[in-house]
Amino acid sequence: MPVLDRCYNESWRTGEVLLPTYMGSLPTYHSGSLGCELPEIIEMVKLLWKSKNGIHSVKQRGLLANEDALGALPGDVRVKGPTGILSERRGSYPFIDYRLLNNTAHSGEIGTKKKVKRLLSFQRYFHASRLLRGIVPQASLHLLDEDYLGQARHMLSKVGMWNFDIFLFDRLTNGNSLVTLLCHLFNVHGLIHHFQLDMVKLHRFLVMVQEDYHSQNPYHNAVHAADVTQAMHCYLKEPKLASYLTHLDIMLGLLAAAAHDVDHPGVNQPFLIKTKHHLANLYQNTSVLENHHWRSTVGMLRESRLFAHLSKEMTLDIEQQLGSLILSTDINRQNEFLSRFKVHLDNNDLILTESDHRHFMLQIALKCADICNPCRVWELSKQWSERVCEEFYRQGDLERKFGLEISPLCNQQKDSIPSIQVGFITYIAEPLFVEWARFTGETSLSVSMLNHLRKNKSKWRALIHKQRSKSNDRLGQATDGKNDQKISEGGIP
Repeated sequence: MPVLDRCYNESWRTGEVLLPTYMGSLPTYHSGSLGCELPEIIEMVKLLWKSKNGIHSVKQRGLLANEDALGALPGDVRVKGPTGILSERRGSYPFIDYRLLNNTAHSGEIGTKKKVKRLLSFQRYFHASRLLRGIVPQASLHLLDEDYLGQARHMLSKVGMWNFDIFLFDRLTNGNSLVTLLCHLFNVHGLIHHFQLDMVKLHRFLVMVQEDYHSQNPYHNAVHAADVTQAMHCYLKEPKLASYLTHLDIMLGLLAAAAHDVDHPGVNQPFLIKTKHHLANLYQNTSVLENHHWRSTVGMLRESRLFAHLSKEMTLDIEQQLGSLILSTDINRQNEFLSRFKVHLDNNDLILTESDHRHFMLQIALKCADICNPCRVWELSKQWSERVCEEFYRQGDLERKFGLEISPLCNQQKDSIPSIQVGFITYIAEPLFVEWARFTGETSLSVSMLNHLRKNKSKWRALIHKQRSKSNDRLGQATDGKNDQKISEGGIP
C-alpha cells in the first residue's frame, strides 16, 4: 500500500487528523539535495495539499492574490492586482464554441460581450467556480503512477539530453509531464530554496497552468509546453550563457517556457481577428494570443499566491519580465528579433553581465525553444510536424465550413505537410538556429541541432519529390487510359 494511503487509512481508523509540522515554505529542501527524491517530494506535496484543504475547508482559501478582485464588475474580464498589472480572470476565455460562427459568418458580428461570455465560457467557468468554492480536482494530485515511477525518474536523470522523448515521458507520468518536469527543474536549479517557495503553492500553480492547456489541441497543448520547457533547460545550460545567469533569470526562463501558450484556443491570430473574437478586440489585433497567454499566467500566479511572500516591487518585475518573454514568441516579430540578434553578433557587443542583454538572450532562447521541433531527431520531429499541421487543417476546415477565407497553410487539399515543413525550416527555423550557433559556438548541442535540422529538411524534400512522382504517375496513367479509349473507338490519340 502506498505510504500516503497507509497514513490516511490509519487516521480514518483512529479518527485522528494527520497534519504536517508546518505549512510554510520548506527550508530543508536545499539545492541539489532532492534531485533523486522526486517521489518523496510528490508524496509530501500530496500530504500537505490534503492537509491544507482540511484546515481551510471553511474558507474560500484565498485563491486570488487580490481578494478584492472578487468584487469586480461582472463585465470586467480583467483583474487589477496590487502591483497594477492587469491579469485575466481564470475562466474568462475558454474553448471557442464554433457554433457562434453560424451567425458570425454572415452578419460579421459576434454579438454582445455578455452573449459571448455565456456561450464561450461555460466549461472553464465551471472549472474556475469549483476552484473558488474550494473543490480541487483530486485527480491532478496523482502525478506518477507507481508502475512507471522508476522509468519516469530514470528519464528525469537525463532531462538535459537533446534526445529526451517528451511523448514517452508524458505517458510515464500519466499526462502530467509539465507539472512533474517543472517540479524537478525548480529543484535541480535550486529555485525552491533560493526563493523560499512553498511547495504546495508551486504545485498548485503548475497544476493550474497544465490544466489551462487544451488537451484536444493536436499541437498547442501541455505536452508542447513541457517540450519547450525541456529545450529551454538545455539552452540555459549552454556555457556561453549559463555562467552569467542569475536564479531569477533561470526561473523566468522556465516559467515563460511552461506558460507561453497557456489557454491556446487551437486557432491563430488571423482567425480570431476575422471572426471578431473579443480577445482580438481586447488587445487591438496586436499579439492577441501572446497577450492572452501572459495575462492568464499573471492571473494564475496571483491565484496560487506563489510569490505572495516577495515584495510588491519584485513581484511586479517578475510579471513584467514574464510578459516581455512571452510576447517575444509572436511569430510576427520573428524578423525584428532576428535582425537585432544579428546586429549584436556582428558588433560583438553582447555584455551578459548587464541584465538587459541577459533578458534579450532569454527571449532568443525562448524563441528557439518554441520552434525547435525541426532540430529534434526525426522520429520526434515528424510527430510534432504532423501535429501542428493537423491543427492547421482543422482551422482550415472550420473556415471552409463557415464560408471564411482559408488561412495560409491551413488548406489540406493544397498545403502538404512536407511542403509546409520545408518552408518553415527554410524561412523561420534555420536562420534563427544558425545565429544561435554563432552565439554559443560549436557546442555539442548546437552542432547536433543543426545536423538534425538539415537532415530533417532533406527528408521532407525527399517526401515532396516522392509525392510529386506519385502524382505524375497517376496523371500519366489517366492520360494513357484516355488514349487507349480513343484508339479503341477508332480515334487518333
